[in-house]
Amino acid sequence: MRGRGLFTGHDVNIIMKPAECDTGIVFIRIDQDEPVRIPAKITSLSEKNRRTALANGSVTIETVEHCLSALNGLGIDNMIIEIDGPELPNIDGSCEPFSRAILGAGIVEQTQGKKPFVISEPYMVRHNDALLYALPDSGDVLNIIYDLDYNDKIVGRQLYQFCVTPEEYVKEITPARTFVLEHEAKYFQSQGIGTHLTSKELLVLSESGPIDNEFRFENECVRHKVADLLGDIMLLGRPIHGRIVAYRSGHSCNQKLVSKLLKVAENQRSPKDDTNAVLDIRKIQKILPHRYPFLLVDRVIEIDGDKRAVGIKNVTMNEQFFQGHFPGTPIMPGVLIVEAMAQMSGLLFAQRLEHTGQLAVLLSMDKVKMRRAVVPGDQLILEVEAVRIKNRTGDCRCKALVGNQIAAEAQIRFILVDADPV
Repeated sequence: MRGRGLFTGHDVNIIMKPAECDTGIVFIRIDQDEPVRIPAKITSLSEKNRRTALANGSVTIETVEHCLSALNGLGIDNMIIEIDGPELPNIDGSCEPFSRAILGAGIVEQTQGKKPFVISEPYMVRHNDALLYALPDSGDVLNIIYDLDYNDKIVGRQLYQFCVTPEEYVKEITPARTFVLEHEAKYFQSQGIGTHLTSKELLVLSESGPIDNEFRFENECVRHKVADLLGDIMLLGRPIHGRIVAYRSGHSCNQKLVSKLLKVAENQRSPKDDTNAVLDIRKIQKILPHRYPFLLVDRVIEIDGDKRAVGIKNVTMNEQFFQGHFPGTPIMPGVLIVEAMAQMSGLLFAQRLEHTGQLAVLLSMDKVKMRRAVVPGDQLILEVEAVRIKNRTGDCRCKALVGNQIAAEAQIRFILVDADPV
């Protein structure tokens, strides 16, 4: 895709490429001396007026909301977006060019889905006179109710409800364009912003309606606000299931909600005490044959039958391996992180093997990747998911995380053997 940025006017090219599972959405500024990666996460946020911008150090990428909205509305994750300038192209001010390009290229379903964030209790954020509520709702989708109230004769008040599905998103949301009031447009251009644009290329609204343009929907303004909201909440890094109710919300309020939901998600993922344990260390020792210094799971906090389990390994300076790996710069050996994931997988398979007299023994490892150093004071969150279990073998997809960052991942295969072979 090629076009000019809405605010900067820079002529830029972007290339969207598929990425591996758990990559997320990553922008890459390829016009720098060394390409700079900027993850599409709220932790990369750079505050800009009337748009959403991300940064890695001094390198920024602006007006990402329309592209992210298209990805969110279409249910797409794991993409690398290369760009040779500081701002994504505006094209016609809507999300349609992005969704059209993505659908034209084709969508591939990956083997590993991303766990959604399910809104289980009410949350509220406020920014000036704007309000956002995140509420529990039935079903496995996101419902949005948006109350746009400009309190004037130009935009007025528009109320819109939308249930997010790819089909409805393409039809009802993508064509809706960015809009600006006539006096705002004149002020921006007097400040050198958007001087390359005319009222035919941007939806400029006067008291008599669009200037040199026409509405695509009678309520196009509120539909575009929904599009912006979908783009901003993509910065959570996970799909959201529940209901969001917005009143006069813009980018700043949207971003505040994402920051709050991220804290909630991290607290859910990182319990701090043993009251949440499904299996404490005594129960773990009854299942696993490992003992000090090779028992690398402290507790299990979640088990879903023989499908999925989550455990904890607290990493302290007292670990024996830190004496030599490395003196002065203690780093947990990657092979032990993989071993911790393997032990967690053994605990998951133990749910099926209980009373069978069998033991899950490591057979092979595939797609092993180390993504982050683990140091004293970190808490490893071990997530394992059964891919398939046959009569004599089992496969597990594993991740080790520190907070919200993946430290390691692997696909591990086990062979089932008799616990006390004759």
